[in-house]
Amino acid sequence: MPTHEREITEPVDLCLPGGRLNPEAVGWTRRPLHRANLRGWGRTKRWEYWGVVTPSHVIALVASSLDYAGVHGVYVLDRATGAEVSHDAVVPLARGAAFPERSGRGTARVEGGGVRIVIEQTAGGTSLRAHAPRVTAELEVPLPDGHESLGVVIPWGPRRFQYTVKDVGRPVRGRLVLDGREHEVGEGAFAVLDHGRGKWPYSISWNWAAGSAPGRAVQLGGKWTDGTGLTENALILDGRLHKIGARLEWVYDRSDWMRPWRVEGDGVEVEFTPFHEKVSRTELGVVGSETHQCFGHFGGRVRADDGGWVGLDGLTGWAEEARNRW
Repeated sequence: MPTHEREITEPVDLCLPGGRLNPEAVGWTRRPLHRANLRGWGRTKRWEYWGVVTPSHVIALVASSLDYAGVHGVYVLDRATGAEVSHDAVVPLARGAAFPERSGRGTARVEGGGVRIVIEQTAGGTSLRAHAPRVTAELEVPLPDGHESLGVVIPWGPRRFQYTVKDVGRPVRGRLVLDGREHEVGEGAFAVLDHGRGKWPYSISWNWAAGSAPGRAVQLGGKWTDGTGLTENALILDGRLHKIGARLEWVYDRSDWMRPWRVEGDGVEVEFTPFHEKVSRTELGVVGSETHQCFGHFGGRVRADDGGWVGLDGLTGWAEEARNRW
């Protein structure tokens, strides 16, 4: 069903000259159009997260600047054995971290604590290079012609806001080297981008789910957008985005994360069955985070723009809850 939310179709600055949220930036896009001209220090967050699912592995790369620290990580899950390799680095004051103002353009680069990540973005796609103890990843993520992604600006207020791009179901190819053994990435693999730029409140929680299969993908969010008049929900069919404006209810068991999840709302009837739980915790005194990210399979259905239902059987991806004090 068509959304009530405002679609932005022309380039726009995220912030006014003084650093406050630009009212003209509030809305959603089908391709990256915002310039994140953030100013100031202390509540500013910048990150690039890439998740890659292959038939044999799950790979996650995160490069971030939280102002007071850079939190970077390389993660690999062996889907057959459940074995994890995870290396996280905390760099005081995010020294050496560089992030471009626009999604899809320029280079993001971070290094420290044994982690090095370089993300090079051009009109034709993105190159991912990551190195950490036991892991090297060299991946290419081409951008198909006409491919659409979900960009949205969430306005908590003139001084607190977030611009995010969720790009789900991108093709990916390359190689993963794990403990000296090389694994090809290509057939049956897909990549997901979470690009974030904003000024956040101190304490916040969110839900996020993303799943992909050939020709179909779904992007769902919750909690952090409540009360703002905007959501980060969409269905992607053959590269075209169908925006979902409904507020969704997330139902899951926090005492047993591996039980099935449900995500429901107007035009959304989604089931998610985990096969692995990844737990991440960071404690830095007055700041900290805890994330339960479950990898698994999707079922259920979602309405497209024409009102027809699209089944989600066969989609693979993740659903998560994150709680942050930052």
